[in-house]
Amino acid sequence: MDPTPTTIPTPAHCVADFCLIPIGTGSPSVSAQIADVQRLIETCGLKYVMHSAGTTIEGPWDRVHQVIGQAHTLLHQQGIVRIQSDIRVGSRTDKTQSFEDKVSKVRELLAKD
Repeated sequence: MDPTPTTIPTPAHCVADFCLIPIGTGSPSVSAQIADVQRLIETCGLKYVMHSAGTTIEGPWDRVHQVIGQAHTLLHQQGIVRIQSDIRVGSRTDKTQSFEDKVSKVRELLAKD
């Protein structure tokens, strides 16, 4: 049987790093909109960390992408008609690894220097 888009499942787990960019807000500052997105993410039940250029969020593939979509909708409901998001997503099947694990591994290697 050839796989079709309706029969191929999504990965069980992923780590996504995304930077949501509201366009046309009338101000170069978007901190108020990003604060609203962070409030949404705080309630989603997934592991996340905000950083200076976006947010890293991890969990089930479908839920992670749903939350990113909900962030878009939240800002659209505020009257922002255009939003661009840069998203980098990783998944693996050989082991379970959180974004904290990845950072810890690099810090462990650096500590040996």
